[in-house]
Amino acid sequence: MKVVAGVDLGGNAVNYTLITEDEKFLIEGLCEHPARSKEGPAICLQQISDGLDMAVAKAGIALADVEVVGLDTPGPASATGVLSAKGSTNFVHADWAGFDIRAGLEARLGKPVVYLNDGNAGALWGHFALFGASSGKTSISAIVGTGLGGGVIIEDMVVKGRKGFGGELGHVLIPYQSIKGIEGLHPECNCGRTGDLEALCSLTAIEKSFLPYFLTKYPGHELGKLGDLHKAAKLVRGMAERGDAMCRDIFRVQAHALGLFFDEMVNTFDPDALIVGGGAIETGKEFQDWFVSEIHAGMPVQREEQADIPVHVMPNGDTAGARGAAIEALKLLRQGGVA
Repeated sequence: MKVVAGVDLGGNAVNYTLITEDEKFLIEGLCEHPARSKEGPAICLQQISDGLDMAVAKAGIALADVEVVGLDTPGPASATGVLSAKGSTNFVHADWAGFDIRAGLEARLGKPVVYLNDGNAGALWGHFALFGASSGKTSISAIVGTGLGGGVIIEDMVVKGRKGFGGELGHVLIPYQSIKGIEGLHPECNCGRTGDLEALCSLTAIEKSFLPYFLTKYPGHELGKLGDLHKAAKLVRGMAERGDAMCRDIFRVQAHALGLFFDEMVNTFDPDALIVGGGAIETGKEFQDWFVSEIHAGMPVQREEQADIPVHVMPNGDTAGARGAAIEALKLLRQGGVA
């Protein structure tokens, strides 16, 4: 039995999945191991290896059955997994600067490793879940979390780009001035841009822009009484799901921003599907349906031929990265890239 592994390296945990050559999942749901990425490559790669041992044991197979490993990590990194010399939130240890994490893990495991950034991995899983591996379809995914990740899949292939920055959808500028209810707001992204998608659709945007703006419109709101915007931002989604008026307004603006962005993608790629995922909508179906309806409400009128492009919620959101990384590994296995 030939098996591939998917490894999703996050800031605090590594998530694993295992898929057979005929696309059968051997692990359902979360299978996690502590990441310890902030302690540098030597410790982190050993943690990934130890966690993979745990995952194969859970699946009842041997490590020797794993032919290829798919790895995804947050960026910035090249298309082949060379981390930025400037580091990042997850890779602050000095030894990560310019480190080839794909090659490092390949040497540690003694198995071929393929690499995607975490946004592209999630997008690939969403596409695969909707269309399968050989559909010839095109999809665009936006994954709303602390930041805004995502990916572009054209005819089943991930768009990585010349330097690995293909699909950096969070930094696409949108005409946010047309969104009602945020007049006078100039949302700034941590990348330095004003009015890109991440500046409007992210947990960071809620803390940095929306709470300071909307709390002035809702004097006496309980989140204003906390005196801590960071803590307050983490409560907005739950309160929006329960119907709080201010928090619904915040998520309505985020949905309308996604609507503007998806309109740009429709006119650029004419995709078969649009997909939204991430912690922002890891909620009950009622809220998800409301959020998707608000995305549609925020989209300009489409051409008649394109008005039926669906907006889907990302399936298996908490394991999408690992599953997408595994699908990328499965491609290599099927292409005969493994002896």
